[in-house]
Amino acid sequence: MLAKARSCAVIGLEGAIVEVETDISPGLPSFTIVGLPDTAVQESRERVRAAIRNSGYEFPMKRITVNLAPADLKKEGPAYDLPIAVGILLSSGQLEADVSDTLFLGELSLEGSVRHTQGVLPMVALARDKGLSTVFVPESDSAEAALIEGVTIYPISSLAGLVDHLRGEVVMVPYQADSTAVGTPEPNVVEADFSHIKGQEHVKRALEVAAAGAHNLLMTGPPGSGKTMLARSLSTILPGMTPEESLEVTKIYSISGLLPSDTPLMRVRPFRSPHYTISHAGLVGGGRRPRPGEITLSHRGVLFLDELPEFGRTTLEVLRQPIEDKVVTISRAQGTVTFPANFMFVAAMNPCPCGFYGDPYKECSCPSGLVARYQKRISGPLLDRIDMFVEVPRVDYEKLLGTDTAEPSRMARERVEGARERQLERFRGLGLTSNADMGPMNVREMCPMDEGVRGLLQKATQQLHLSARAFHRVLKVSRTIADLAGSETIGMAHLAEALQYRPRGLG
Repeated sequence: MLAKARSCAVIGLEGAIVEVETDISPGLPSFTIVGLPDTAVQESRERVRAAIRNSGYEFPMKRITVNLAPADLKKEGPAYDLPIAVGILLSSGQLEADVSDTLFLGELSLEGSVRHTQGVLPMVALARDKGLSTVFVPESDSAEAALIEGVTIYPISSLAGLVDHLRGEVVMVPYQADSTAVGTPEPNVVEADFSHIKGQEHVKRALEVAAAGAHNLLMTGPPGSGKTMLARSLSTILPGMTPEESLEVTKIYSISGLLPSDTPLMRVRPFRSPHYTISHAGLVGGGRRPRPGEITLSHRGVLFLDELPEFGRTTLEVLRQPIEDKVVTISRAQGTVTFPANFMFVAAMNPCPCGFYGDPYKECSCPSGLVARYQKRISGPLLDRIDMFVEVPRVDYEKLLGTDTAEPSRMARERVEGARERQLERFRGLGLTSNADMGPMNVREMCPMDEGVRGLLQKATQQLHLSARAFHRVLKVSRTIADLAGSETIGMAHLAEALQYRPRGLG
């Protein structure tokens, strides 16, 4: 007898419906799974066999063939355990139910309980798009699945409970999403706060501008000047994510298996800080089955690279395309996968190997040639993609010992959120979320200038030898500074401040 059930596979960040066909026929007892299954899917045979028996049902001692269609799509992971078990029970006549508009997701334990499955969110989203009305998911994943509206979600804890529901012996109650789960996001809770940082007021201002427009930022200064602490405090002034951004980030973390069990929806912008020993694949993503790397895990958040010149040159060069295009494309023999990569790039570095080049108090011990080679580890094309450059000097003794309380991050966050609201209103209907997302045509249309500003911009372009890309980035930063000031046009002061954030001597 032939039976069919539906499951789902994940390709990149998207899903694909998989039809699980089960046939039981007379012959020597065997259990075969076809349709390009990987090792985890092949091992489903033993899990399903034990789960069916330990749930109180009979495992057919006949020839069992399970086909995962389409047959040319690679099937990976243990999420097919549940639909295979349902298919065997349907095909053997132990269960009678109409499952034509139902999706089954879940890994089975040997005792028949249903375990967590990665990538539930994109799978449920695909089920809704394909017109399926009901999805059975592990109980631990029900809150995540319920983020997708228009689908009935049933949380299941065991195979026996699912069978009792399909038979009509027990009526399961669909999962009801908690409305507070998608409420106003809370600010990031970290140790660093602007009020904890003594001095460096100009750097805090630069971080505020960067956060308001999602601009890339590079900090340069001697060891111990507070570059890392300043970068980590950036999380405390970032605006909350929109509902659409939260779902995008949650989908990425769900597929990567990094979604916390008690957090069905990512409400705080990611802050990723990989070590400089990270590999090329770890940063950009990859593997035999392409998985998101740190670039994609930073989507809608911050990618912070401390000690920037210590990263491998080829590792840094892979950042060029994602910074510009906001996506990263990974090609393999099986196909091409595109991951989103719209992140703020924040980096910190010492000016030389010893760290004291240009320091007014401590003499640099590095030969001039070594300093030049150290700074040239960062290529010109990568530097050209950075919007803002800030020098972070050492903090004076008087400021370290002072009792004055600095402005807390909460106040800067309010100004940043106000600027972002103005940008969202300006970009309504364009698919843009911040000034950093603007293209050359958007810059031309949305960056009106006051009288006299064009003259200053012309002189700065000639004296600083700005490339076309750097020219547009100066205007984007100017637009953000104007948004922070509540101005509809870019004034002379706004452009002058933006020009202060161009590099001097680096590279």
